[in-house]
Amino acid sequence: MDILLNPNIAYILLVAGTFLALWALVVPGTGLAEIGAFFCVVLAAYSIYHLSFNWWALVLIVLSILPFFIAIRKPGCEAWLAVSIAGMIIGSAFFFPDVKGRPSVNPLLAIVTSALYAIFVWFSVRKVMQITQTKPAQDLSALIGRRGEAKTSVETEGSVQVAGELWSARSTNPIPAGSAVRVVAREGFILIVEKDGSS
Repeated sequence: MDILLNPNIAYILLVAGTFLALWALVVPGTGLAEIGAFFCVVLAAYSIYHLSFNWWALVLIVLSILPFFIAIRKPGCEAWLAVSIAGMIIGSAFFFPDVKGRPSVNPLLAIVTSALYAIFVWFSVRKVMQITQTKPAQDLSALIGRRGEAKTSVETEGSVQVAGELWSARSTNPIPAGSAVRVVAREGFILIVEKDGSS
């Protein structure tokens, strides 16, 4: 575990844990970002416990979560995202000081890591925000009553083709693949269908 007492390794773990934690806020429920963040934070915490660190840098990193949260919740708030990224970069770079209070992290490593962090967070988060804020091209409510075909067997899950597109679907009764179906309701992007006996 001595490698974790290297400020450069601790810095990378801290940045990775911070990024994955923020990514988990943007895309919750995937599990991968949460697990990765947990392990990076645990390892970074071990380093922090054994190394000296700047309290103000820790406070800055924590406070940087607030503008990030504002940026992902409100459209057109890229300035808040920039503030959050700047806070994270400065806080993490100055987190582990040397005996004179200067950053003990290799300057080249800090510059490269900070640049990659800023670029990846900026473009990936903005892309996800654009996707989540984009309205679906088709009014899903208009699909209720439409007829289609079960492409797989449908019960707790399955796929149906309705209005020329493939949709995830559920049904209260089993529907064999190839059967004609009719949309009776929807739950988010999942269509609730029943077997169509009109044909």
